[in-house]
This record gives sequence, structure tokens and C-alpha cells, in this order.
Amino acid sequence: MKDKTSLSTQEVAEILNISKNTVYQLIKRRELPSYRVGRKVRIDLQDVEYYKNKSRTVSESVSQGILQRQRVDTLPLKAEMRYFDSQSKDNKAFIICGQDVILDTLTRYLERHPNGCKSLRYYTGSYNGLIELYRGNATVASCHLWNGDTGEYNISYVRSLLPGTPCVIIHLACRMQGFYVAKGNPKNITNWEDLARSDVLMVNREKGCGVRVLIDEHLRKLNISHKTVNGYTVEDFSHLAVASTVARGDVDVAVGNEKTALQVQGVDFIPIQKEKYDLVIKKEDVNKPEFQAIIDIINSKEFHKELLGIGGYDISETGKIVGET
Repeated sequence: MKDKTSLSTQEVAEILNISKNTVYQLIKRRELPSYRVGRKVRIDLQDVEYYKNKSRTVSESVSQGILQRQRVDTLPLKAEMRYFDSQSKDNKAFIICGQDVILDTLTRYLERHPNGCKSLRYYTGSYNGLIELYRGNATVASCHLWNGDTGEYNISYVRSLLPGTPCVIIHLACRMQGFYVAKGNPKNITNWEDLARSDVLMVNREKGCGVRVLIDEHLRKLNISHKTVNGYTVEDFSHLAVASTVARGDVDVAVGNEKTALQVQGVDFIPIQKEKYDLVIKKEDVNKPEFQAIIDIINSKEFHKELLGIGGYDISETGKIVGET
């Protein structure tokens, strides 16, 4: 079995939802420890998780083109960030919350758009991202939060987490969520009730992320107490991390997206439901140039082609306004 405690730069990029080039930059800046095995660069999983989850409450000030970091108490998210520079239009960071690689692609397109800007990325879960948007600490937030009572995604959460704040919800893509299980599915895990079996051990995702909300909503609807689910309190912070835990044989099941299952040896994927991944913008901002640039990008053929090239996304409704609050 492949050793998943030692990761390639591509695997690290998947965990952090950043580009491979950004991983090399982190290594170059000595922010992420690495070593070589022959000609291959390797990074320990524990170093990646430490880097990903430690609090990074810093911002950037620019003096004669040199970046200087300082503490910012109003931005308490745990994340690696890309920063505004002195060319920003109002010297205020344009902050995009979310973890999917779609947002890295959007960020790159936004920097090149005639009416766009450089932006800062906060890698945080959907729930926390919406809260930061409400607090004014974020500019745009993505979400994939399922409401077990209505069967819908995102709209009810945007309405409740941003009270009195009219918003527009724009669809980015659909992704398939399901169970990661060992090859051949030896425990025959096929539904949510199986998580409560005494012979099944799971690894959970962190509170606030869309996958965790999906798990909790299904358990609630089935009247399954989390206390009866073995491994419920054990959390990890990415699709790749939990899939790798299943691949190593440390647990029997985890929940995540289909794309990651194709990248990890030793796991099968049991599809459960298609989720909607959306972008949330405050209505008061919609007509500003940078936000119009985002809307243009999301609806562009070039952006759609790139998502198809990445794979794992249903983009049949990408760019559609799916809700307003």
C-alpha cells in the first residue's frame, strides 16, 4: 500500500486546494518543510496538517514593493492566504472564502480580468465562510450546505447566517459526494445507517465544512445519535486526508467527493448524493466592477473549459443565479 504519510507536491496541492506551483513557493519560503527522495520532493502529512490548521491571522502591508506581515485581530480564520498588493484599488483586501480548487481558478482569472483585482484566499469551511462574510471580514464566500428538512442547498443557510443582509447566490458547479471505503467494500457499507454499526469505524470532517453538515443532517434525520457512531469525534481537514486514512486501513469509512477517490489508491467510492457548490455575494456589491468581473468569469466559456479539464464537476448550470435573500 502506498505510504500516505509522505506526500507528493500534487497531493499537498489537493489537500490545501492550491496550485502545485504555490506548494513549491511555500517550500521555497520555508513555510512548508520538505525533503527529497531521489529526484522527488516529499512532504510529511503531519507538516501539511500543522501548516493548514494553525492560525494565520496576518495581513500584508506593502512598502516599496516589499511585503511585510502583521497581526490582524479582525481576521481570525485558519488559512494560508494570498495577499493584496499596493496596486489594489482601495487598499482593502478582496477576500474569497472557500476550499475548492474552483476558487483558485477563479482567483487567477480575476487577477487577469480588466475590471478584476488581486485577491486573498481563506481556506475555511462553508459555515465559517458565511459568518465571516456577515462580519465583514470576507468579500465573497462559497458554500455547499445541505438542509435536511428541505433537501435544498445553501439558500436557507445564507438567509439565517446573514440576517438582514440581502445576497445573491450564484451556482458554481455540482459535485458527487459519497463514502470512501476500502477496495471491494469488505464491510458492505452502502447507506448512512451503516455508520452506526458496531463493526464500522469512521473518520469525520471538521465542524463548519459542508461535508460535516451533510453527515450531521443525515444522522439527525435518521435519529442516529453521534454517540453511537464509532470515530465520530475524530476529525480531519480535507477530502484527501480522510480518503488516505481509509486507504491505510485505519478506518472503514469516510465521506467526501468522488474526484478525490480517483486520486487515492486503495479506496472505492460509493456515491450518495449530488451537491450544489455556490458563490455568495452581497447585493450591495453586485454592481461594483470587481464583482461584475467575477460574474463575467463564471459565465465565460474559458472558465467552463478549465473546469471541465480539471474534471469531477457538473457545470450544466454554472453561472446561474439560484437564489436571492
